[in-house]
Amino acid sequence: MGLFDRIRKEWFIIGIVLVIIFAKLEPSIGVKGGPLKPEITITYVAVSAIFFNSGLSLKTEELTSALMHVKLHLFVQTFTLVFFPAAMWLFLQLLKITTINTWLLQGLQTVGCMPPPVSSAVILTKAVGGNEVR
Repeated sequence: MGLFDRIRKEWFIIGIVLVIIFAKLEPSIGVKGGPLKPEITITYVAVSAIFFNSGLSLKTEELTSALMHVKLHLFVQTFTLVFFPAAMWLFLQLLKITTINTWLLQGLQTVGCMPPPVSSAVILTKAVGGNEVR
C-alpha cells in the first residue's frame, strides 16, 4: 500500500492529529469569543452537521432492519443509562472509605452517569468499516 493510499485510508485519524497540533500552535483561534465562535459553531453547527451527515449515509433497508431489534436497543439503553451508573455508584461507595478526594469521587460519579459520545462513535465505526455490507 502506497503512502497516498494509506493517507486516504487513515484520513480521519490524521485529521484529528493535525487539528490537535494546530490548536496547540494557535489556541487563540478556538477560545470562547474568538474568530471561530465555538460557543455557537460547536454547540449548534458542528453537532447538527455530524448527526445530519450520519443520517444521510444510512441506507433505508439498514435503518429499517436496525429498528426491528427492539430487545437489543432496550438492552443497550438499559446497560448504558441504568446498569453502568449503578455499578459506578456502587464502586464509588467502596472508594468513599479510602482517602480519595471527595471532588474526584463526585467527578467520577458525574462521568459514570454520562452516555458515551455518540458522534465520535459513529465516525470511528464508519472509519473502520463497521455496519457496512461488503
